[in-house]
Amino acid sequence: RRSRAADGACDSAPFFSDDDDDDEGAGESEGGRRRRAAEEDGVGAAEGECPSGVSPRRAGFIVAVLCYINLLNYMDRFTVAGVLPDIEQFFGIADGQSGLLQTVFICSYMFLAPIFGYLGDRYNRKFIMCGGITFWTLVTLASSYTPKDYFWALLLTRGLVGVGEASYSTIAPTIIADLFVNEKRTKMLSIFYFAIPVGSGLGYIVGSKVDDLEQDWHWALRVTPALGLVAVLLLLIVVKEPKRGAVEARPEHSLQRTSWLVDIKALGKNRSFILSTLGFTAVAFVTGSLALWAPTFLLRAAVFTREKAPCVSENCDNSDSLYFGVITCVTGFLGVASGVALSGWLRKRNPRADPLVCAAGLLLAAPFLFLSIICAQGSIIATYVFIFFGETFLSMNWAIVADILLYVVVPTRRSTAEAFQIVLSHLFGDAGSPYLIGVVSDALRRSESYLWQFRSLQISLLLCCFVAVLGGASFLATALFIEQDRDLAEQYTHSGDEPIVVPKRGRSTKVPVSSVLI
Repeated sequence: RRSRAADGACDSAPFFSDDDDDDEGAGESEGGRRRRAAEEDGVGAAEGECPSGVSPRRAGFIVAVLCYINLLNYMDRFTVAGVLPDIEQFFGIADGQSGLLQTVFICSYMFLAPIFGYLGDRYNRKFIMCGGITFWTLVTLASSYTPKDYFWALLLTRGLVGVGEASYSTIAPTIIADLFVNEKRTKMLSIFYFAIPVGSGLGYIVGSKVDDLEQDWHWALRVTPALGLVAVLLLLIVVKEPKRGAVEARPEHSLQRTSWLVDIKALGKNRSFILSTLGFTAVAFVTGSLALWAPTFLLRAAVFTREKAPCVSENCDNSDSLYFGVITCVTGFLGVASGVALSGWLRKRNPRADPLVCAAGLLLAAPFLFLSIICAQGSIIATYVFIFFGETFLSMNWAIVADILLYVVVPTRRSTAEAFQIVLSHLFGDAGSPYLIGVVSDALRRSESYLWQFRSLQISLLLCCFVAVLGGASFLATALFIEQDRDLAEQYTHSGDEPIVVPKRGRSTKVPVSSVLI
């Protein structure tokens, strides 16, 4: 029998209960009515503890699996950045071509995201993710066998890697949204988004250490494919598709699906969604630039200050990638945790807390990033200290931005909204920023001396500080509309004479809206 503790574990209650059936259920307890409704809907006792159809215990395991895969995705993405000096030496390429490695991946990821968003709102999300991650694993392994004269092949395979991440990143947050609500959802999303900075940091660490051990950067790209096969098995065994929107008292059978064009038009009118996406675009621009170029910039700064010898062979000194990776892991954990904690504390006093915390994170990160870039020519230690604070503030908004999207968008449009946010943030963010930084660096360089290799990259990276300020302004604008848009999403009903669901004895009956509205 289901206990009251199990009821509370769900953090949700169905919108339509059987309380209306006064004739037959007057003497029956609320728990009994819910059990009867679950049985009539065909939900077994084992998985019927929550409206989502997934027990609280299994929901926890699902989040753990999704976090593991998210960490793996970002670990793979930044393994290349961790061995970038070796790749430049191996292929004999300039900064602009190096930036393309990140750009082609992000472009592929960006353009495929809407397709997977459309599929994720309509089909089984678990199997979509399994197919995408399997493909990503095989392509990543293939990229590790690129010969010296085939840089284009490395670009091609890195671009195809975006298929796997597009199939996962657009869908995984919506599964978490269908398992939890309110503060518990925010907590689970924060755990999920811990994987972004921590996985990024592990990418630098694993890439640099494997490169040092094997004296060959190709081996650094062979770690994540093996772990990817484990991820596919865990998806198949552990993850179960939850009912969309059920935990929010908005089950998918009571929210009629609309066409993709209608979804896009509705999202375009959602000011909080658009403005927070613009703010997140600034975050993507800055993190994308730093992720690819920071280790290389730190190495060039150390060469410029004569603390390290220049890289003249394929096996460069990747200790800066290791240190930057450790900093990224620590600051990511601190940033996400402090952002969620601060947002949760302020939300009790100010309903606009979420966008305000995001704005504060970006506006505080900008001066620290500026100081880290400027001080590199004088003190590498000071540079690391300023990077630490800058990345901590920058990481404050990862989980919060995801939570904003989920509570200002109705459940049947969330995968599409995730995809739209991915397209816009990457199109104007990290899809072009690594390449742009590299092109500007090449254009500013007056000679191939170590001085100009460092100075040109230093000046081009200052663009990140300006973009961070613009992102902070976008989040401040989001705060003006967040309350209204959240209320609209919570009270969402279809216009026109569309059917709505009126429950009767645990079953759904469709009637025209006009027949129940006065």
